[in-house]
Amino acid sequence: MAHLTARRRISTVAEGGTRSWIDHLITEEPLEIRLDGRALAVTMRTPGDDFELAAGFLVSEGVVTRRDDIATIRYCAGATEEGLNTYNVLDVTLAPGVPVPEMSLERNFYTTSSCGVCGKTSLDAVRTKAAWRVEDEDLVLEPGSLAELPDRLRAAQGLFERTGGLHGAGLFSADGDLRWVREDVGRHNAVDKLVGRAILDDALPLRNHILLVSGRASFELVQKVVMAGIPAMAAVSAPSSLAADLAEEEGVTLVGFLRGTSMNVYTGSHRVRSGV
Repeated sequence: MAHLTARRRISTVAEGGTRSWIDHLITEEPLEIRLDGRALAVTMRTPGDDFELAAGFLVSEGVVTRRDDIATIRYCAGATEEGLNTYNVLDVTLAPGVPVPEMSLERNFYTTSSCGVCGKTSLDAVRTKAAWRVEDEDLVLEPGSLAELPDRLRAAQGLFERTGGLHGAGLFSADGDLRWVREDVGRHNAVDKLVGRAILDDALPLRNHILLVSGRASFELVQKVVMAGIPAMAAVSAPSSLAADLAEEEGVTLVGFLRGTSMNVYTGSHRVRSGV
């Protein structure tokens, strides 16, 4: 298995001079996801929680919605010419009767650590049909509780503390209790790992929860929230216009610039108690 960090000697140049020391860099490696033996996608990710990442990706793509939809997930041996297992290729086998999506060029795409859906050919291709609706979800969010979430997420990010090079995603209950946290060089991967954990625990849809991400709120992240049945999402930075449009269309409460006691509520303000 790959190490999560790599050691590199670097030089720090500051007003007091130059200092040479050993820094820890977060590992970034490709993961190829195969579906029933056929290549589906390649993503750049931080190794670890790969089964969750693959399962969450399939939820986001609308391929699976229940734990029973997935028969097996396994790493593929023989990924190199020498027949070694790099732990960078895994195959998901769907349960009998679960439709296998058409493996067209529109569905086979490469995702970088900064972009979740770069290979999609059109906006319509990304608006995957959700299995659950969240607009009528009876969720109440307290501004004081929301304000505490970023610090709770940061405190749970062990790898970020060592490297400073990771995105974090945390799933919280409406009362602010942290259920799961995942880190990755890709913000979309961190969310997929959370959603993957949920489907492997047969916990979808994630009603009465809020997802917090450490960066901005992009369209593909809101899409993942919708596909997982999460009624609220918060980000410490700004949302994009498409993210806000999708959140409004699907009935998701979207909070941005969640910093200290200040926050912006872009959609679904009826779920946030007055005082924001």
